[in-house]
Amino acid sequence: MKTQFALATTLAMTGGALAQDVFADAIRPITAPTVADLALPRTQLHGIYLHQNMPSTVSTTLGQVPLGGDFQVYALQFEIALNERTSIVATKDGYIDFNPSAASPLTSQEGFADLGLGIKRALIYDTANAFVLSGIATVEIPTGESEVWQGEGDGAINLNLAALKLCDSGVQYSGNAGLHIPFSDSQSLTGSINLHASYEITPWFIPLIELNWFHVFDEGDGTSNFTNQGGSLVPSVAQFEAGDLINWGSANADVNRDIVTLGVGFRSKLTENARLGVAFEFPLTDEEDNLMDDRLTVDMVWVF
Repeated sequence: MKTQFALATTLAMTGGALAQDVFADAIRPITAPTVADLALPRTQLHGIYLHQNMPSTVSTTLGQVPLGGDFQVYALQFEIALNERTSIVATKDGYIDFNPSAASPLTSQEGFADLGLGIKRALIYDTANAFVLSGIATVEIPTGESEVWQGEGDGAINLNLAALKLCDSGVQYSGNAGLHIPFSDSQSLTGSINLHASYEITPWFIPLIELNWFHVFDEGDGTSNFTNQGGSLVPSVAQFEAGDLINWGSANADVNRDIVTLGVGFRSKLTENARLGVAFEFPLTDEEDNLMDDRLTVDMVWVF
């Protein structure tokens, strides 16, 4: 009886720690960092470097227009856990350095991105089955600069359902399904699905594969936006939307509603709290119908 009582007391006193240990090995997705999040609420900093090469030409109502070149993004996301089930999140921020090729009608520009802030709430937090299902709601505030296709329109709300499942074998499955709902027709109404699978061979090497699908449900009318960087011409003639970082409100996005990309890479647990990630991503749909020829994402996650 005393032994059973002692065991019950120990479990009651350490239940929180044991629950935390269930998810200690969970890793954050790497690709599509503004829309793909880990379902698990926790306190963390997420530093991101992104280098994206752009296709040599892109599809427009004027035909194939030269683009080429690349852009870089430098960002620092954060999350603050209020308790086991709830956290405050900053999903979008950073600085964009845009450098099209000399053949492009666009010019090299740089500036800040919009801000995305909100809340994450675990709807299901099942430690027995190592499963979490969370709802994430963020507001995107148009504080960025039009030189890099930010800061226009009236903002948007992003709704995301995120799931996480850990297996005893070291396999992790996670996914996100989200909507970007603009407050005006200056942006397009878009959705995304992001899938992640990884296998921990060792803490130093966790290979992963990620699939991202972006879909335009309702094309916008951003012709009054972006007084810099191409002005109203870009949303008037582009026959696609710009992916996870940029929303033009492209009036002709119904021509090519879908962008699908595949990312392969790995995470490495450098310390108990620091985790490095590297992923190479490329489109499975036609590269001329998006801004990505390929993308390299390098990030560092510090968990507290």
